[in-house]
Amino acid sequence: MFELILRHCTLPDGRQDQDIAIAQGRIAAIEPRLQGSAAQDIDAAGQLVTAPFVDAHFHMDSTLSYGQPRVNQSGTLLEGIALWGELKPLLTQEALVERALAYCDWAVARGLLAIRSHVDVCDPRLLAVEALLHVKQKVKPYIDLQLVAFPQDGVLRAPGALDNLRRALDMGVDVVGGIPHFERTMADGAESVRLLCELAAERGLRVDMHCDETDDPMSRHIETLAFHAQHLGLQGRVAGSHLTSMHSMDNYYVSKLLPLIKEAGVAAIANPLINITLQGRHDTYPRRRGMTRVPEMLAQGIDVAFGHDCVMDPWYGLGSGDMLEVAHMGLHVAQMTGQQAMRQCFEAVTTTPARILGLEGYGVAVGCKADLVLLQARDPVDALRLRSTRLAVIRGGQVIATAPPQTSQLSLPDRPASVSFCLN
Repeated sequence: MFELILRHCTLPDGRQDQDIAIAQGRIAAIEPRLQGSAAQDIDAAGQLVTAPFVDAHFHMDSTLSYGQPRVNQSGTLLEGIALWGELKPLLTQEALVERALAYCDWAVARGLLAIRSHVDVCDPRLLAVEALLHVKQKVKPYIDLQLVAFPQDGVLRAPGALDNLRRALDMGVDVVGGIPHFERTMADGAESVRLLCELAAERGLRVDMHCDETDDPMSRHIETLAFHAQHLGLQGRVAGSHLTSMHSMDNYYVSKLLPLIKEAGVAAIANPLINITLQGRHDTYPRRRGMTRVPEMLAQGIDVAFGHDCVMDPWYGLGSGDMLEVAHMGLHVAQMTGQQAMRQCFEAVTTTPARILGLEGYGVAVGCKADLVLLQARDPVDALRLRSTRLAVIRGGQVIATAPPQTSQLSLPDRPASVSFCLN
């Protein structure tokens, strides 16, 4: 007897009318008209069942702090950084934990069960590190929370930041972060990349750097990151986040750069909502979109994921933890409206970030963890179009969140009584 069977499912790869059986927290079988019984049966009725959403880039230490101590009036990146500097001395562990746990509740409701969060290590008290390590253990039964030691003010620029970063790693933070374009000089930025990659290699850790989050086409730290990833044997363990300067780079230089990134096994993480909001602020018209070259990197065979980055914090006063909203925006900004391209955008918030984070047992296949989301959609493109309702969220074979289908009731002559915005 199985613990749970999801019947009549559509899978992201296009298979239809599949039954998914779960036993001991793992997917035990996937086949049509599965024989057997379970303690619980769920009829998916032809709707899409996917592995959970994964956010490859987030800042949980600042989430839900909107308006504290004041609102970002200009909406710019630099005012957001300055505002965060004003907020840091006022932080308490209790408030950090409370906001992070509240966001994790939102995440579960959205079917977002894996998050890589950068945590600022420039405060010598490491309050945010301690708080998020506590949150990581608290939510472990239902969310995989991976933490990045992030020197927000520059690992060389901020006094004591490198020592703070090492202390954070000693405390159990998972990934080495950096922000080379925020160092005082280009040379210091390059040096920070070298130091941090060597530190990661020594400790056997992954690397995820805020890299070239600027409109300056001469900000080329991704080239340095790719060099050290290859030189130190870190292929498959390094990601460059944002990479917005690539939007403004010369095409000839990019034609050299992309093969280097691919050869070094470096992944890219774009943050569509934030990149198009914060970039191009010095432009009049034409105004640059700001997001990195997602289709070109995908064509090169580079792993590209999408991150939410911010939700209701000093940099961004919107958001709700919905990775389909993130992918929906990325699809439009990158003009990825072909059928394959739209599915790649769905993968950019599911399978690709799972690979970048190194999640074990992720996927919709026999033997994978029984972490699944039932969406009110017929396929991945439909899910993106509708930012679909999460009808059920399942972790380890247990249903941990549900929502009623989205329908609207009509009172029109000779028309249906309700609509669900889906084509039959």
